[in-house]
Amino acid sequence: MAQEESRTIYLDYAATTPVDARVLEAMLPFMSERYGNANSLYALGRDAYRGLEDARERVAALIGANVPEVVFTGGGSEGDNAAVLGISRAAVTRGRGAHIVVSGFEHKAVLEPAEYLGKHGFEVSIVMPRPDGVVYADDLRAVMRPDTALVSVMHANNELGTVMPIKELAAVAHESGAYFHTDAVQVLGKVAWDAKDLGVDAATFTGHKIYGPKGVGVMYLKRGTPYEALIMGGGQEGKRRSGTQNVAGAVGFARALELMEEERETENPRETALRDRAIQGILAMPNTALNGTLDAHLPGTANLVIKGVEGEAMLLQLDNRGIAVSTGSACSSGSLEPSHVLLAIGCPPEIAHGSLRLTIGRFTTTEDIDYFLDVLPPIIERLRAMSPVYARMFGNGS
Repeated sequence: MAQEESRTIYLDYAATTPVDARVLEAMLPFMSERYGNANSLYALGRDAYRGLEDARERVAALIGANVPEVVFTGGGSEGDNAAVLGISRAAVTRGRGAHIVVSGFEHKAVLEPAEYLGKHGFEVSIVMPRPDGVVYADDLRAVMRPDTALVSVMHANNELGTVMPIKELAAVAHESGAYFHTDAVQVLGKVAWDAKDLGVDAATFTGHKIYGPKGVGVMYLKRGTPYEALIMGGGQEGKRRSGTQNVAGAVGFARALELMEEERETENPRETALRDRAIQGILAMPNTALNGTLDAHLPGTANLVIKGVEGEAMLLQLDNRGIAVSTGSACSSGSLEPSHVLLAIGCPPEIAHGSLRLTIGRFTTTEDIDYFLDVLPPIIERLRAMSPVYARMFGNGS
C-alpha cells in the first residue's frame, strides 16, 4: 500500500505539460553560452538572433504561415488579449464597426478582453455552443452584422475537448467582412493545423501545452490583418510585441512543435484508446455522464459529471492517492462558481459542480488509467454517502 500511495498519476495535461527532455536539450545552449540579446549587433547578439529567426522559420513551416506572420509572445493569455484588443481597435480605425462576436465558452483570456471592449464603446455578441459542445456556422451567422469587426471562437474547448469547425466559422465571419481569430492553444500538435487552409486571420498558441516551456507563445497574424500592439516600447517582433525576446523559449517552442508533429500519427490513437478506457470505466458507475460529443474531439481529453459529488472534494481525495485531475479549467480552479463552459452547454449548476476533467498525454500509461479506475469508485461512494444533494436527487439507491 505504501508504494501505491507514493505514486503520482498525472491526468491534467490540458492544464500544462512537463517539458520534454529533447526540448530542454535544444533550449539549454541559449540559456548558457548563446545567451546574447537578439537585438544586439555584436557577435553574441547576432548568434541569438539567428537562433530566434530559425525558430520562427520552423514554426511558420509547421503551421502553414509566412515567416513574418509568426509573432512570439509571452503565452496564450497574452496572445488572446493581444488579438482581441489589437485587431478590434485597429479594425475600427480602418472603418469597421465597433461590434465583435465571441463564443460563450471561450477561455477567460478572450471573454474578459471582450467584456473590457464592451465597456469602452464596443458592442459584444455571444454565440453559444450547442449541448454537444460545438459552435456551428449557422449559429454564428445568426449573430453576425455588417459592422462586425472581429469574431473569436476557440478551435477546441479547453474543458470539454470538443473541436470546432474553424474553417466554416472563419468563412462565415468573412462573409460579413469581419476578421477571425481562434484560440488554438489546445489543438496545436494534436490536429493538422494550416493557417492558409483554415482561412483564419489570427491564432493563438502556447508552449506549455505541447511539452515546451511556460512563458512563451505564438500569435499567428496574417499579413494585412489590422493590428495595434498591446505591448509597446522597443519595437521587437516587427513592432507587434515589444520586449527582449525569449530566445530559449522560442527555440523550445519550435522543437516541441516539431516533436508533436513527428509523433502525432502514433500518439493520437494511443491517447484516444486510453481516453476511451477511462470514459468507459467512469460511465460504468451509476449517475455519471459525458459532457460534449466525441464525434469532433481531441484525442486525450474527457469531461464527465459525477452526479451528487462536489468536484473539489473529489479532486482532493484523488490527490491524496497521488492522482492529479481537474474539475474544470485549471486557470479558474480557485473559483467556487460552476464552470462557465458547462453552464454554456446547458449543464445545470448543481450537476456542473461535479465535473471531472481528465486529460491524457505523452507519458500516460494503461497502468495509470487502471489505477485511477480502481481508486475512483470507492471515493465516489464515500462522497455520495455524505452528500445530502445526492440523497435528494437519487434517494438512498445507487
